[in-house]
Amino acid sequence: MSSYRILVVDDEPSMRDLLRILLEREGYVVQALSTAEEALEAFDEDPHDCVVSDMSLPGASGIDLLRDVKARAAAGARDVPVIVVTAYGTTESAVEAMKIGAFDYVMKPFSNDELKLIVRRALETRQLKEENLALKQALQDRYHYGTLVGSSPAMAEVYSLVERVKDTRISCLIVGESGTGKELVARAIHYSGTRSGGPFVPVNCGAIPETLIESELFGYRKGAFTGAVRDRAGLFEAASGGTLFLDEIGEMPLMTQVKLLRAIQERRILPVGGTAEREVDVRILASTNKDLQQEVERGTFREDLYYRINVVTLPVPALALRGDDILELTRHFVTRYAREYGKAVEGLTPDAANLLRRYPFPGNVRELQNIVERAVALSAGPRIGPEALPGRVQEVDRPADEIDGMPDEGIDLEARLQAVERHWLLKALDRAGGNRTQAARLLGLTFRSFRYRLQKHGLASE
Repeated sequence: MSSYRILVVDDEPSMRDLLRILLEREGYVVQALSTAEEALEAFDEDPHDCVVSDMSLPGASGIDLLRDVKARAAAGARDVPVIVVTAYGTTESAVEAMKIGAFDYVMKPFSNDELKLIVRRALETRQLKEENLALKQALQDRYHYGTLVGSSPAMAEVYSLVERVKDTRISCLIVGESGTGKELVARAIHYSGTRSGGPFVPVNCGAIPETLIESELFGYRKGAFTGAVRDRAGLFEAASGGTLFLDEIGEMPLMTQVKLLRAIQERRILPVGGTAEREVDVRILASTNKDLQQEVERGTFREDLYYRINVVTLPVPALALRGDDILELTRHFVTRYAREYGKAVEGLTPDAANLLRRYPFPGNVRELQNIVERAVALSAGPRIGPEALPGRVQEVDRPADEIDGMPDEGIDLEARLQAVERHWLLKALDRAGGNRTQAARLLGLTFRSFRYRLQKHGLASE
């Protein structure tokens, strides 16, 4: 039996009873009344899922009832379909009702099957709208900037910038090392802003072959090339009304950069093989882990495009610069993976927490996430201890002569040395309170050598 509640309003007792019996046989809970005033009072006391009302009522009309029901439902953030019943020959009033917001209308005398079908469609449409609204709300909750994990001063700067740009249309360049969460920041901008009702379309510019990226972005027309057997819309059109996120834009070929610049400037695209341009309403967010200014100087990235996408620069800090965010993120990932794997893991032992706090995380948040997932999956108790962490984390801060022997699977020496160097650069900066000259002295380096190493590890802007 359906739990949908339907309000029937008709001043003719025989018609009112007919509608009530007809709908109750379909499994609906029906309340039948004779006036608009009674119907509004009942609606206020216990909002219904659908209203079926005659147009001609004593006192307030069916049109008046329609307006009031729609207004009160909207005030409660609900969608209540209203179906109007009108006499033969009064189509003008039915058209007026549709303009105001009626879901549909039926003419007297009507077919019972016709009425049942319209009511069923109205309720299905209402349910679909509610499900879509719930999905959008879930996405907003998931990606709203306020739910980005971290309370460090470095992340406070990120939140502040997201707040300032989220409701604008300006293009933003999100910069940071690989694994810092640049796409998550882009999603936070989209889902917390005025474009949240539109699509968010991410594209990895480095993952699409150079020969295909233009058709992926702008679409193509049938016959444009071998294999183009039909028209296909591109990612710009897919993102219309929302946001197009160009991840790792520094990998985009120069020829495509020219066409991207025109699309951003003109807000129009030309599909491959097409002759007519199409207007698109798209906000551009881009990200990179490269120094695009250096790429401009090398001639691998267009200067005009750089300034077009970089109206606002939004830097995402490396995890090693986020202080206690490391443990905050760890708790977040422990909770998430404990639920996914059905494990009763509650957190870390103090020794494991200290190791993570000291580890330099060359892979940033992505590396931490992988470490925690592995530890939770392998954990046999409620607390993750040092033994559940990878060897590279256990060895942090240990003298070279105390490090365990060569693992059976070997090691990536270059990656290990890079991680150690990055770790000590950050340690020296922290000890020197951010003074680079003093930090260089602590490491026995010239200032020039220290600055070069910072640039190599993507820390030059910090």
